[in-house]
Amino acid sequence: MPLDRRDFLAASAAAGWAAMGAAPVWAAAEKNDLRIAVVGLRGRGKSHLAGLGKRVVALCDADRDVLDEQHQKHLEERGVDAQKYVDFREMLDKADIDGVAIATPNHTHCWIGVEAMQAGKHVYVEKPISHNTWEGRQLVAAARKHDRIVQCGTQSRSSPSLQQAVKWLHSGELGSIQYATGTCYKPRPPIGELDKPLSISKAVDYDLWCGPAAKEDLYRPQLHYDWHWDWNTGNGDMGNQGIHQMDIARWFLGEDRLAPRSRSVGGRLGYDDAGNTPNTQVVYHDYEAAPLLFETRGLPRSKEGQKQWGRSMDRYRGSGIGVIVQCEGGHLVIPSYSSVTAFDRSGKVVKEWSGGGDHFANWVEAIQQNDRSILNGEVQEGHLSSSLCHTGGVSHLVGEKATAEVIADELAADPLFSDAFERMAGHLRANQVDIDSSAQLTLGPWLEVDPQTEQFVDNTAAQAHFKRDARQGYAVADLGA
Repeated sequence: MPLDRRDFLAASAAAGWAAMGAAPVWAAAEKNDLRIAVVGLRGRGKSHLAGLGKRVVALCDADRDVLDEQHQKHLEERGVDAQKYVDFREMLDKADIDGVAIATPNHTHCWIGVEAMQAGKHVYVEKPISHNTWEGRQLVAAARKHDRIVQCGTQSRSSPSLQQAVKWLHSGELGSIQYATGTCYKPRPPIGELDKPLSISKAVDYDLWCGPAAKEDLYRPQLHYDWHWDWNTGNGDMGNQGIHQMDIARWFLGEDRLAPRSRSVGGRLGYDDAGNTPNTQVVYHDYEAAPLLFETRGLPRSKEGQKQWGRSMDRYRGSGIGVIVQCEGGHLVIPSYSSVTAFDRSGKVVKEWSGGGDHFANWVEAIQQNDRSILNGEVQEGHLSSSLCHTGGVSHLVGEKATAEVIADELAADPLFSDAFERMAGHLRANQVDIDSSAQLTLGPWLEVDPQTEQFVDNTAAQAHFKRDARQGYAVADLGA
C-alpha cells in the first residue's frame, strides 16, 4: 500500500532520527493524530499546553529557563517528552509538525505565524493576532495563500451561550442596536522603573525575543509580561484584555469590517513607571449603524483603593471586564466569556445564557476536517478585532495633550462619547489625578479608515503606524496584502 504524505514524512523523519540514535516523540503517535508545537510557554502558553495536551510534541521559547521548566512539567503531567527549541525557525525546519500554537508577545505573533504557514503548518495565534494592522493583513493573506487553518485566541467565540445570544439579538428580540460598550476595568499597578538598563538573563536569546521590534534597553524591572505596556512590543490593555471585549462587541453588532473612523482620549495616569501605553482610555469606533466604545481603567475606584489593588474597581451597568449592548427595547450584559443576560427597558431579566466552549478543540476539529468554515475564531475575525485595537491606539499615539475642559468641549456634541469621557474624568479625579489644571490627558484626532485597504486616510502621522519598520532578518513576509 503506498504511503500518504503524512506517513511518508513521518517515516523519513523517523529514519533520520534513528540515524542520530533517537526517535522523535511523535513517531509513536497514531496515524491520524495531530502533532502540535507550542511557541511561547509563559502565561497563555501554559493554557495551550493544558488545552492541547498530549498532542503537544514540541516546545519552543526564547527563554531557556522557561523552556526547561515547562518541558519538565509537560513530561510529568502528560507523559510527553517533547522536543525543545529556542528558535522556532529551527523547529519548523526540523520537526514534522501539523500545527503551531503561538503564545508569544504580540510583536512576534505575525512573524511566527506567517513563517509557520510558509512551512505548511496550521496555526493557532493568541490575541491580538498582530502588533499593527499591516501585519494582520499579511497573516490573513498567508492563510489564504497556503490554505491553512488559522484560529485566533478569542475563546469566547466558542462559547455556545454567546453564540446563542448573538442569534437571539440579531433576530430582533430587543429591537435595533443603538451602541455597544466594552469595559476593561482591571487593576494595573505601576510596573516600576529602573535608573539603569535591565540586565537580561543569559538564559534569554534577547535578539530573537525582540524579533521584528526595535532592540532596545529596557528600564522596567522584568522582561516578561510587562512588555504589554510598551508600544514597541505590546498594545496596552486594549490589546491585551480589551481585544476580547472589543471582539465580543463587534460580533454582537454584526460588523464585518473596520469602523470608518475612530478616536481616542486617555493616558497613562496616576503614577510614574516604565510603561508608556494608556492605563485609562476611551476609544470610540464610529460604525454607521451603531458605535462601539471601549473603556480601559487600570486604576482602582479611588486613591484610597490603591492601598489594596484589585479590591475596589469600577463597574459600569453590571460590567467590570465585559460588554454592554444597548438596544431600543433593552440591553444585554456580557460579563464573561461564557454568560449573557438580557434585560428589558425596565431592567427586568428576560433571558439568560451560560456555558463555555473549547476553542482549542474547535481548531483541532477544523484541521482534522480540513474545513476552516468550522472555526469559531477564524483569522479574518481576529484580524478585524485586533485592528480595532490598533486604530484606537494610533489615535492616541498621534494625539495631543489637553485639559479636561478642552476635551469636554470637543466631545460635547456627541452625548455618548461625552458621557463616557465624563465618567472617566470623574474616575481620574477620584484617584487624585489633576486633569483640570494641567494637560495630562491625550486627545487623539478622528482617524478615517478606508474599509477596503484598512489604511488611514489623509493622515501621514497615523499612516506611519500602519506598518512598522522591522529589523533586518526578522520582518513579517510581505504578501502584497
